[in-house]
Amino acid sequence: MGAQTDRIVKIESLLRRNRPVNFQIFRDVLEVSPATIKRDLAFLRDRLGCPIIYDRAEDTYRLDASAQVGERLEIPGLWFSATELHALLTAHQLLSGLDPNGALNRHVGPLLDRIHQLVGQNDRDKIDVMQRISVINASQRPVEAPCFEAVCSALLGRHRLSFKYFTRSRQAESRREGSPQRLIYYRNTWYLDAWCHKNNDLRRFALDAMDDVQVRDDKAKEVAISTVIKNLDGGYGIYAGNQVRWAWLLFSARASQWVARERWHPDQQLTALDDGRVEMKLPFTDMTELRMDILRHGPEVEVLEPKELRAEVAQQLRDALATYSRT
Repeated sequence: MGAQTDRIVKIESLLRRNRPVNFQIFRDVLEVSPATIKRDLAFLRDRLGCPIIYDRAEDTYRLDASAQVGERLEIPGLWFSATELHALLTAHQLLSGLDPNGALNRHVGPLLDRIHQLVGQNDRDKIDVMQRISVINASQRPVEAPCFEAVCSALLGRHRLSFKYFTRSRQAESRREGSPQRLIYYRNTWYLDAWCHKNNDLRRFALDAMDDVQVRDDKAKEVAISTVIKNLDGGYGIYAGNQVRWAWLLFSARASQWVARERWHPDQQLTALDDGRVEMKLPFTDMTELRMDILRHGPEVEVLEPKELRAEVAQQLRDALATYSRT
């Protein structure tokens, strides 16, 4: 706990137990200069919303009773109700599910312990929370903690990154230098949108394919987020590109029970037919991921357009049938 945080906790405790509190009590307990105490009081009141009232006539400080602070629980520097703390516990479980290697969980662990203390949970209660909130991620591609931390540091500090990158489609590794623009978590995998200084263009990198990641002192090239979105989010799924085409899919009445409630793409168009089937039109830039999602519906979906996507899906189905025929 930092020195200022430690003082803030003591000030808040004094105000609760001994209100009103004169300035000499603060000096005796905190053992710092009057200027430091005044800065801490101002920080508590103005930045953290603690309802501190100064009585000029008596030269004392107290908490505003009308604010009902006594009904709230405190974390150093933050104020949450019991309901909000329970929501934070749930959020932490979700975070743990996104972070199997502990790169994030390790840093928020002390905060989690403090939340458990505030809601009065013992070790048995903590285990119960872990069991009652479950995040199931299949086919995870974990990222090593040093890589994740370096990417986050460069992204938020606006510095360039140097890293080795393995391009699976070419089975080749190359050294890259990039200016991080955005971090994405998609289908159990972390991705980084960055300006690639080797290719002089925006590229999307999978963090699990990055190695020897180093944060450079050079400032990152700034690219407007609107430009990143326009160049990398135009099509279906995670595959980047701005050459957008449209797919036209026809789902059976059986599959339509689920598909009608699914959001494959923000710009998708759904049309319910009289016989219970559903037509879906959606943009894509690369057929790879769209083809995989179509195949998981098997005979319950037909690709009407474009012809290239229809042919790709048909060939995949023939290849699958050939595999099962051999066995």
